[in-house]
Amino acid sequence: MRRHDLGSVTVEPPPAAGPAPDPAAGPAGTRRESSVPAVRPAARRRLGGIGRHRLITLLLALAAVLRVVTMLGHRPAFLYYGDSYSYLRLGTSPEPLWGFQPSGYGMFLWLLSPLHSLVLVTAVQHILGLCTGLLVYALLRRHGLPAWGATLAAVPVLFDGRALVIEHAILSDTLFIFLTVAVVTVLSWSARLSAVAAASAGLLLALAALTRTIALPLLVLALVAVAVRRVGLRPLLAMTVAGGLPIILYAAWYAGVHGRFTLAGGDGVALWARTMTFADCQVIRPPASEAWLCPNGSHQDAASEYVWADDSAINRPPDRRRESDPRPERWDNERARSFAFRAITAQPLDYVGAVARDVSLAFHWTPAPHPRRVAGAYRFSEGRSHPPADKPTAIASLRAYDPSVHGWHSVSPYAGFLVSYQEIAQLRGPVLGGVLLLGVLGIRRRTWGATVPWGAAMALLVLPVAALDFDHRYVLPVTPVACVAAALGVASRGRGRRATNMIAANLAATNLPGGLRGGRSPRR
Repeated sequence: MRRHDLGSVTVEPPPAAGPAPDPAAGPAGTRRESSVPAVRPAARRRLGGIGRHRLITLLLALAAVLRVVTMLGHRPAFLYYGDSYSYLRLGTSPEPLWGFQPSGYGMFLWLLSPLHSLVLVTAVQHILGLCTGLLVYALLRRHGLPAWGATLAAVPVLFDGRALVIEHAILSDTLFIFLTVAVVTVLSWSARLSAVAAASAGLLLALAALTRTIALPLLVLALVAVAVRRVGLRPLLAMTVAGGLPIILYAAWYAGVHGRFTLAGGDGVALWARTMTFADCQVIRPPASEAWLCPNGSHQDAASEYVWADDSAINRPPDRRRESDPRPERWDNERARSFAFRAITAQPLDYVGAVARDVSLAFHWTPAPHPRRVAGAYRFSEGRSHPPADKPTAIASLRAYDPSVHGWHSVSPYAGFLVSYQEIAQLRGPVLGGVLLLGVLGIRRRTWGATVPWGAAMALLVLPVAALDFDHRYVLPVTPVACVAAALGVASRGRGRRATNMIAANLAATNLPGGLRGGRSPRR
């Protein structure tokens, strides 16, 4: 006699004759309550879902606690001169920013400005950090990785001490990292890219480009990748329109204010500074109108320092004298860009060598100070800081956004814990190099899901250095997408081995004619 299990109630099959008895009925046919409460299917599914994701749920809770400790230990936010104060000014008076970056992050601050709270800004940024880790986990689970593997890839995003510092600073990096990881997630989510997904990725890339201009080449690379992938004309057009329209509108806004159709006004100066580490005007032979931009004997320990050094050629033009507080509009951006292109064209190997040397700084075990004057930047510390007293515009910008803030200060014992924590909780340079190498496994197997994040990681690592200089905060966007690429690369290799073993086993188990087993030729 067979027994049939129906949920929590076991039912005996009925005898050959007569109706089946009611399993919930008493001896006299009356209803009786089951001793085991029934679990509804929806509730059972929810409990099962939590169980499958309990590891990432636990780590997200721990990461949230770390961020609460960060907010308690450093109040209200880290402020870096002059980026932080420029962004705060845009947060109260939105306009296109003239300098090296567009105003996307300033608009983000403007959306939060009605509450006039830097605490709210840092809280939202910490939430974005948690969401970034969750996106990494969700994408990898989508591609079939086990919970422990997907969770491991999200650990650097959730627990790196430098990520906590950047999330707690009034800087554009946290928003930019979230947007780039969201782009990779959308593009890698499915093997088939729909028009809606392509449009979403294009819009996210446009927002990233309006946050940091280095994402503009990423949009171009994404369009090329979609075209090469041959997913159809509709996704390609959708990404082009959704990505291009916001950029065109912002550039038109910029042109209305500053008279130039672009996203930022310092790109030429930045690229000129990059060339100052190798430029030789005897090889370049610039025209007389650009000769004043040749190296003039000023020696700096980082390319970006040539933008700010008092004795730098860009700050000593022949037709005007640098004042004590120069305005960025005085930089001859067009001539600087022209000189930079001439230098790169005349000395391509020197340019590649300079970029490669600075990129290598990302792989040092101990973070290399670059430039040396900012060795302690983007780290937790104890003490307090106030806006520079000789910069009234910085003080005014801070007070306008949050009148209750006069600077930032640390609070014990939370700050002391974070200072110690950051020494052990960071992704070391050689480890990052290993992660990037693991991502190559997915490239070798031509896996689209791994190719997108690996390509994004390499672009995010190299392009900022090629455009200006290396900065440790520019490495942070590389980490999450590199971890995704590495996890997918390892997983694709594992799946390839399992597929090979299955094929071999199936061939061995096939009943082939005796003469065909082992690859022998049949006898005649």
